Amino acid sequence: MTVGARKIRVLIVDDSALARRAISDALSDDSEIEVVGAASDAYGARDEILALQPDVVTLDLEMPRMDGLTFLKILQEHYPVPVVVVSSLTPSGSAKALEALAAGAIDVLPKPDGTGNLGQLAHQLAYHVKAAAYSRRESRHLRPASAQAVLARPAIRPGSFSARRAILIGSSTGGVEALRFLLPHLPDGLPPIVVVQHIPANFSRILAEHLNGLCPFTVREAVDGDELRPGLCLLAPGDFHVALVAAGVGRGYRVRLAQSPPVHHCRPSVDVLFRSAAELAGDQAVAALLTGMGVDGARGLQMLRAAGSRTLAEDEESCVVFGMPQAAIKLGAAEEVVTLERMPGAILRALAKTSSNET
Repeated sequence: MTVGARKIRVLIVDDSALARRAISDALSDDSEIEVVGAASDAYGARDEILALQPDVVTLDLEMPRMDGLTFLKILQEHYPVPVVVVSSLTPSGSAKALEALAAGAIDVLPKPDGTGNLGQLAHQLAYHVKAAAYSRRESRHLRPASAQAVLARPAIRPGSFSARRAILIGSSTGGVEALRFLLPHLPDGLPPIVVVQHIPANFSRILAEHLNGLCPFTVREAVDGDELRPGLCLLAPGDFHVALVAAGVGRGYRVRLAQSPPVHHCRPSVDVLFRSAAELAGDQAVAALLTGMGVDGARGLQMLRAAGSRTLAEDEESCVVFGMPQAAIKLGAAEEVVTLERMPGAILRALAKTSSNET
């Protein structure tokens, strides 16, 4: 993957020489990426961006003179180059990273500390840099305004669903902002929701807490053995797969967490969740595959549709990266393809359509 016929040009911005070296070494392992420069603070980054015109910037948030979040906001206003945040994901750092995504960053990664596996770091960085290089800027800018939209909702009787019902959502690049739009536009009293967002460890809890404050139902990070119930949304923890298992006769499902090998280089993987639901839920599930790079979730969505579930995919117009939904659409896995703005209504319509199948 290259930008046109050339490599993806990356500028590294970090005040730590150790981190700059680790990021540069990791990205240099990929033949489709070229590190064109580095800067130790925002002022140096400004000059380098103007001189080098990189395709992607990796940005630390904790820097002297001007913090990365302030610089990101200025950058997105005057020179909206795609940015991947590479920063410390402590609780306070995760909160800043969440704000950075709202300010226009494409994705978030934990900052290398020199002790991790360089090969794994190289793959993760390269994956996110490529996703950023092919992101759609106009889609990102639509989202804040979309949060003000008033959506027509089909008549739903909250709490009227059987224990076998579940709503499943998968997303990756651009997915945090997509979830911040989608979930608050769903009403309380729906069947349980399980979300897999490709996300670093330590960041998923902060995201769940943030979403919980926006939604009319409870949102929290999943814990192994959690039993699903109406009015509860569980978010897969970073670095853990989540799957559905039977909770017992007439009791619906529990979640099982595992650190088995990554699927499509992802952990958590959307396919792990979708495939487990296809085996258990059959025609009682509604699944939506949102923005993201790669193919994770496409086969699982195909299995869900074959089992009778209602399946949705986000369309190219609103996707930050039209990778995962496109792969599903090509497989014929999506029963309906809709914009993010129409996704809440589509989920509710899908629930209403399948209510007659409940047993």
